[in-house]
Amino acid sequence: MFSWVFTDFVVCGFVAVAFMSLVFLLAERIKRYDLVDAAWGMTFIVIAIASFFMQRGSVFDLDLQLLVTSLVVIWGGRLTWHILKRIQATEQEDARYVELRKKWKGDVRINTYLRVYLTQAALALLICVPVIHINLFSSNGITLFAWLGVLVWVVGFWFEVTGDKQLRDFVGKPENKGKLMTTGLWKYSRHPNYFGELTQWWGIFIICLTTPFGLVGIIGPVLLSYLILFVSGIPLNEKRFDGRDGWKEYQARTSALIPLPPRKLS
Repeated sequence: MFSWVFTDFVVCGFVAVAFMSLVFLLAERIKRYDLVDAAWGMTFIVIAIASFFMQRGSVFDLDLQLLVTSLVVIWGGRLTWHILKRIQATEQEDARYVELRKKWKGDVRINTYLRVYLTQAALALLICVPVIHINLFSSNGITLFAWLGVLVWVVGFWFEVTGDKQLRDFVGKPENKGKLMTTGLWKYSRHPNYFGELTQWWGIFIICLTTPFGLVGIIGPVLLSYLILFVSGIPLNEKRFDGRDGWKEYQARTSALIPLPPRKLS
């Protein structure tokens, strides 16, 4: 069993690397390395679909594998479309990648490919562990506990979609230029879209628990939570707002992630 599971996992990794390599070639051609942000969601889709077709049963059954793979396709597809529209709206590359290249020594293309594109392919593969596991190991029907995981996923999807739309509408109004988004879901969380994303992946982990050895799926949401809370999510986003009018007050009264009533400031 270990042999074929390891082989299938390696194949999923190869698919992720191949996809990100193609995106890198396109990004190099159009000189927009931030295209990797749009490719992030699509990488999960190609991994999920690859593992779906590796399942030992029939791929035509309406089962847990089809359900979870569909959830990933919906999440990744929407995220890709959302970020692509953001990239198309400006000719300027995301400042994060410009700053990174200034710090690196050696060939820019090699550094970008290895440190950004291949790193993200590897991270997507690890976060996708619960999806791969479900596709390879699930042999049961969709249980009530699995539907609980779907419900958690739906709640997270609503938060992510709504938070992104509210922010997009706010930023799109010229009179809001330079202002902070502090209404709607953003009144209760400084990052409701991240809360939604994490909630969706914890929902998939709940579904994974209905399969044999399903606890291994915790790798995915734990890694994603770590990245969002401490590495490339909230810390990088909030760094951009340091020094902006009203930021310290907003930060003091508003929960960083989990939506909560605003704190009263003395």
